[in-house]
Amino acid sequence: MFFIRSLLFSIIQLLMTVLFSTLGILLWPLPFNLRYKVVSKWARVNLWLLKVICGINYSVKGIDNIPETPCVIMCKHQSAWETLALQVVFPQQVWVLKRELLWVPIFGWGLASLNPIAIDRSAGRKALNQIIEQGKERLESGSFIVIFPEGTRIPVGKMGRFGIGGAKLALEAGANIIPVAHNAGRAWPKNSFVKYPANIELVIGRPIATQGKTVTEVNSDVYQWMDEQMTLMDSVSDKKGGQ
Repeated sequence: MFFIRSLLFSIIQLLMTVLFSTLGILLWPLPFNLRYKVVSKWARVNLWLLKVICGINYSVKGIDNIPETPCVIMCKHQSAWETLALQVVFPQQVWVLKRELLWVPIFGWGLASLNPIAIDRSAGRKALNQIIEQGKERLESGSFIVIFPEGTRIPVGKMGRFGIGGAKLALEAGANIIPVAHNAGRAWPKNSFVKYPANIELVIGRPIATQGKTVTEVNSDVYQWMDEQMTLMDSVSDKKGGQ
């Protein structure tokens, strides 16, 4: 039954992706904020589909911690779910992502309409400079910046090594960091086609100031907060599973 529900969700998700990607391409001449309002509805539709088809719902803690001033969002990367949820929970945002995603026909073209910071991960210092330069521009234009410091999805119960891009951008831009943790990997595991009914918990931390700190210190602050939140959520989930 889980497989059938997941298959149905994937079919409808594909259709919605084609539709909203096409809209993004057609609306390209419009200002970014207008394009974003339309195209980001794709995420809201998919979260609704997950709820009614797969039984996946979610709750958010710390919504009051989201500031009015754009900042850098550093989020736990455990599933594909958070790529949807962040667009619904947070204000207008742009993402740091691998440039190969823009090469995917239709989907990539629609994604490009959302002004992402598309980097070549193998470019090293050049990619870092791109994150800083374009990240500053996006922040100044009123968009939050979303970055997954682990760089890739990490299985449940583990923490990945943090890259320096998010912390470096926040320092260079004089911006705060909003840390985000969640346990979506239990409902929609890494690289899993099958999705399982669950109530995902997403936790938004208080802004972490970066002024006067080093990149290492900033990453350490975010890592410690995220690790503590993940440990807490995992322990609660394990207790529930054992009951």
